[in-house]
Amino acid sequence: MPLMFFLKLYARFAGLTALVLLLCVGLFSGVNSVRSQFWHERFPEPLMRWLQSDPAASERYHWLRSLYDFSILDSAELESLSPITRERLGYQQVVAVEGSTGYRVLVGAPGHEVLQMRLGDTYQQVAEAVALIFRWHLDSPGSDERAELASGMAEALNVGVRWIDRATLLPSAEVLDRVARHGMVFFRDGTTGPGHVLVRLEDGELLRIDVAAPFDPWAWPVILLLVLVIGGVLAVALYLGLREVDSNLRKVESVAIRIARGEMGARVEAGSGTLVSRLAASFNGMAEHIQRLVQVQREMIHAVSHELRTPVARIRFGVQMIESCQDEERLQKQLDDIDGDIQELDELIDEILTYARLEQGGPVFSLQEASVTDLVRQVVSEQQIIRPALVIEADIEKGSEQWAMSDVEPRYIHRAIQNLVGNAGRYADGRVLVRCHIDEDNCRIDVEDDGPGVPEEDWEKVFTAFARLDDSRTRTSGGYGLGLSIVRRILYWHGGQAFVGRSEALGGARFSLVWPRKKPVEAIV
Repeated sequence: MPLMFFLKLYARFAGLTALVLLLCVGLFSGVNSVRSQFWHERFPEPLMRWLQSDPAASERYHWLRSLYDFSILDSAELESLSPITRERLGYQQVVAVEGSTGYRVLVGAPGHEVLQMRLGDTYQQVAEAVALIFRWHLDSPGSDERAELASGMAEALNVGVRWIDRATLLPSAEVLDRVARHGMVFFRDGTTGPGHVLVRLEDGELLRIDVAAPFDPWAWPVILLLVLVIGGVLAVALYLGLREVDSNLRKVESVAIRIARGEMGARVEAGSGTLVSRLAASFNGMAEHIQRLVQVQREMIHAVSHELRTPVARIRFGVQMIESCQDEERLQKQLDDIDGDIQELDELIDEILTYARLEQGGPVFSLQEASVTDLVRQVVSEQQIIRPALVIEADIEKGSEQWAMSDVEPRYIHRAIQNLVGNAGRYADGRVLVRCHIDEDNCRIDVEDDGPGVPEEDWEKVFTAFARLDDSRTRTSGGYGLGLSIVRRILYWHGGQAFVGRSEALGGARFSLVWPRKKPVEAIV
């Protein structure tokens, strides 16, 4: 995986994670801010409505003043309220105003008065205030019908009431001890469960008041909303990511369709650091290889048709001459010429097959340790026998023998050296020199001749398939323009290079082969 793509992907995931966290925190805080305000107004509303309904509530429940600052706002305090708060109070709504020490719960009373209670812990203090009101009413003289009165108050104050008349309903010993000492105690089911207030009346009866559940910031609607937001953000991010991948894949698909239609020059344009950049690079490499193979195929078909035409025409002419030939000696000469043309066709086919095999991906090389100096001597000896009129020498530098063992495919390296020596022999005036230099890292073979040499502007052209500088296509000059192309492909599959220059010693051409002496087998595929 490219480092740039990894960093880009990592940055996107980190940004997405930060975005999701910020959205969740912001949404959680915003939603719970509204929910908390709503709860702080709705939970004490039954208590405030009860006090609002009593015109003499401030005198009747005067003991609430010391506990919760229960009072009637004066004009100055009323003016200090915000316009929205005053407007809501005008509509007889219960309003909770958050302060530094808790909430002020306000409600409009008859006579344009506004009742106020200050609550530090809204949940516990509202429950305790309701319990105190219950105890005050149930302990008052004339309250003989306690059950009926308690039921009516419970409905008005939106609480549950239960008389503790069985041992099974008794709370823990700790709660009983506290209610015995204080007459009233607030307790909860667990740490976050609903609250209860246990009240002991004057005659010793115990009454349990159950209030609604406290404010829960992790209520299931909030969790559901957060899950929907996270899922939505991830879905959008996934869609955008897959859309980019799909767009890049469609580029590759479009180019593949264009190549299938014959537009061999079509290429995929994909920037670096994308998910399919490596695919695009490999695809473009494949397209270039296919384009080159198609071009080679076209050139080969064109050149082969030209190369075959000449020997085939000579064979046809020789056959016609045989039909009218009466002289035994002339007949034998025509047969020899036909045999030579057939031999030429056979060599041409061998050259074409070798070149095609190397050009279309190369053979499966079986690298093995072999002595390069022995291969050089072998080729020189064979070519000297074939060309006795020339002086073909091997010049192996001192010290090369100790590094002579190289990882090569002997048959193909032999073929490469043979092609160069044979090519030099065709153009040499009288001498061919094969120099061999091998060190710890590289092998180098230079084949020099004393012929006319190769013009510098044609140094690259000589390695092109079916290219010959003299344009002669007779058996006298020999060759089919494939020998040097085969040499270059053999060196390519050995990880080396083949190039041409001028011989300083002999004045003609100098063809050089250079490749690494040791190469892992895995590198040749």
